Amino acid sequence: MIHNLEKVHREGRKLARALDKIGFDIGHYHVSAWNATKVVLVLIAVILVARLGSRLTRRIFARMSSLDRTQQVLGEKLASIAIWALALFVGIDLLGISLTALTVFSGAFGLAIGFGLQKTFGNLIAGIILLMDRSIKPGDVIAVNDGKGSSFGEVKKIGIRAVSVTTRDNREYLIPNENLMTQQVENWSYSSREVAINIPVSVAYGSDLDQVEKLLLEAVGASPRALSFPSPGVLLSAFGPSSIDMSLVVWIDDPEAGVGNVRSDILKKVWRLFRDNGVQIPFPQSDLNLKDSDGLRVLAEALRGRIDAPDASNSREPPSP
Repeated sequence: MIHNLEKVHREGRKLARALDKIGFDIGHYHVSAWNATKVVLVLIAVILVARLGSRLTRRIFARMSSLDRTQQVLGEKLASIAIWALALFVGIDLLGISLTALTVFSGAFGLAIGFGLQKTFGNLIAGIILLMDRSIKPGDVIAVNDGKGSSFGEVKKIGIRAVSVTTRDNREYLIPNENLMTQQVENWSYSSREVAINIPVSVAYGSDLDQVEKLLLEAVGASPRALSFPSPGVLLSAFGPSSIDMSLVVWIDDPEAGVGNVRSDILKKVWRLFRDNGVQIPFPQSDLNLKDSDGLRVLAEALRGRIDAPDASNSREPPSP
């Protein structure tokens, strides 16, 4: 066994010397195939070890039941950054590069960070701050601008660069962490997951408002996602041109499951209750008041004459040959 290991070692050294002879010189430096091979092998090893370490820390933090999801993500990100930094320094040491030699490039590297990587590092720091102050965390429901207005979605992941938000129509938005730090964000579940939904309802003039309120609250009580506390409410919002406009306030505690489906379910129940109890839902209508009835009579006779004229012409018999 030992003899075989020594033989493999000798053959490896011969291969290294052979690869070292293949190359070229740049000034005082010799670039060989062996050096290139060593760099590639070290890079592959560093990447594999760093990814394996990051995956291992992710599993470790996921099993820590004493930490909530936000603390788990924060610990995972910090540990991942530390592992990649350590792997980078170990790789540099394995390649035989002196860290003191890198001080020559520190000025240029700092300049590159200041210009080219400014946004990247800004998003990285912003993501860590978001996780530390818990203003936005995985599972929160926030409002996002989808180009057509403001819609809401659930925060699925806070990454190094961006936050992943998934809306109810399964569209995923990647919002840079820095934007969430510098701009106003509407978080529906920051301090409480209870969200109020305003549902406008209109009834005809002459309706019994006490009966209408009772039916609206009955419809809310039959909805499975509507909360009994905070209690729902009915407000008279306006006297419209054709209807009495009311607002039904409903509370839910699971906005990530959607708002439109709750509104649709309650409106269906309201429609059935109104139909069964004779409450009318009005349609737009207008009252026309004419001051001069004689003018209307003349206009009606003129129109009647124009309508009767084609009928008379159509009823004429064709002339006999």
